[in-house]
Amino acid sequence: MSPRPVGSRPTLALVAETAGTSVPTVSKVLRGGTDVSAETRAKVMDAVRAVGYTRPGGTKIDGAGDESGLSNVLTLVVTHFEGSWANLVTAGVGREAATAGLDVVMTLAEPHGDWVSRVLRRRTVGTIGALVDPNSAQFNALSAAGVPMVLIDPMSTPPSGAASIGVANWDGGRMAAEHLLSFGHVRMGVVAGHARHLFSRARVDGFRAAADTASSGEATVSVVHGGWNRDKAAAATHTLLDRDPGITGIFACSDPMALGIYDALNARGLRIPEDVSVIGFDDLPEAYCVSPGLTTVRQPTTELGAAAVRLLIDLSRSEDGGPRRPARMELATELVVRASSGPAPATAALRR
Repeated sequence: MSPRPVGSRPTLALVAETAGTSVPTVSKVLRGGTDVSAETRAKVMDAVRAVGYTRPGGTKIDGAGDESGLSNVLTLVVTHFEGSWANLVTAGVGREAATAGLDVVMTLAEPHGDWVSRVLRRRTVGTIGALVDPNSAQFNALSAAGVPMVLIDPMSTPPSGAASIGVANWDGGRMAAEHLLSFGHVRMGVVAGHARHLFSRARVDGFRAAADTASSGEATVSVVHGGWNRDKAAAATHTLLDRDPGITGIFACSDPMALGIYDALNARGLRIPEDVSVIGFDDLPEAYCVSPGLTTVRQPTTELGAAAVRLLIDLSRSEDGGPRRPARMELATELVVRASSGPAPATAALRR
């Protein structure tokens, strides 16, 4: 391979030479072309990483449309379409995109599916991933193609250089614990999502920290995992109370899982909040439609989508020397008190 002059930018020709293929083939891979073998695609992406190639100046927000008319499009990549959280994020993305003169194309990131190639096949100003967990190879492919990406609440530590936006999850967990402690609850439970998810761990950690600090070690916190699913959360709640029937306050790391806690407590003949207080996380429409109304930690879900669009626009414009926002942004959370939380019952320790 010919040495690259010091200070020069890696080129497609250098990538092609490193991969042992042609410039048109490299270009085809970076456009998401389907008529390239998996072996060749892997060689090209290995070469991209080896030489540090990134395409300069992707499609700009204020640029003229290309012949396909898709230059004013952004891509929203999601792992699922169902549920209030996904709908609210999509609404925020759609409204902010419309304000910026952009249209939104949605792409489903199925397990083991090649969603990156589908994104690369269209001209786009960038990509927003909601609860998407891109690996380094996927992120590098987008970066090499000049497609900026913003992650909304990444499930694991993002690849180096990835921009992300989320909420103050740790602080939300802290507020939930402090609220229960203020009502005299000292035996508490947490129904978390998945143990490996960053935002679930942060909510649990914030809850634990508040319990440890405010109660001088007198409070106990038991944690089970409900997999972000109502039925699994109900089963996890039964496990939690079988282990410790004296628990009087339960924090769910999402509102849908809080509904599973409601189901389990109802099945056991326990009243909310007279016997057990329940706090959720999200403040989805379900939180104020259920009876009793769910005390929950509100995250600004629609604003998450809108802020992700603004950050993506900034990233696109930064290629022209404009100001660039921080790689990580966090929006504030707040506690919304409703009827599902109240004083700890004096007879809780006698329950069996």
